[in-house]
Amino acid sequence: MPEAILLEDVDTLGEQGSVVDVSKGYLRNYLIPRRLAQPATAKAVHAIRQRQEAVERAERHAQERAHDNAALLNRTVLTIPAQTGPDGRLFGSVTAADIVGAIRDARGIKLDRNKVHLPEPIKNLGTYMVVVEVNDGVTSTVKTMVVAQK
Repeated sequence: MPEAILLEDVDTLGEQGSVVDVSKGYLRNYLIPRRLAQPATAKAVHAIRQRQEAVERAERHAQERAHDNAALLNRTVLTIPAQTGPDGRLFGSVTAADIVGAIRDARGIKLDRNKVHLPEPIKNLGTYMVVVEVNDGVTSTVKTMVVAQK
């Protein structure tokens, strides 16, 4: 039986990058024309292994960077000035986009506004602890002070 390297996830065979035994006809007539697999030559197996190692290194590096950014954000205190009325309520509100902009200005960290866990926009002056998801599974708590604009 010839071996094949899967280029995509195939339900009945395995995940992308794995080397599997398949029949010649299945490989030649189904997997190759649909670009789901390629024949497993020594050179192709070596190239796939190198590609997988590079992806794993990149993921490790991204996780390390995320942990460093999370540690930095835990020590960060954001001050967001906003226009207020005489009773301390804001004209408008402080949203997740405002918090992301303040983080980018203060620390140079670019985040997606959907990663800021703010149940509802901030509408009063005060200090708030805002949870920010830096990467998948890596969160940080940023102290955010909303102050009256002078």
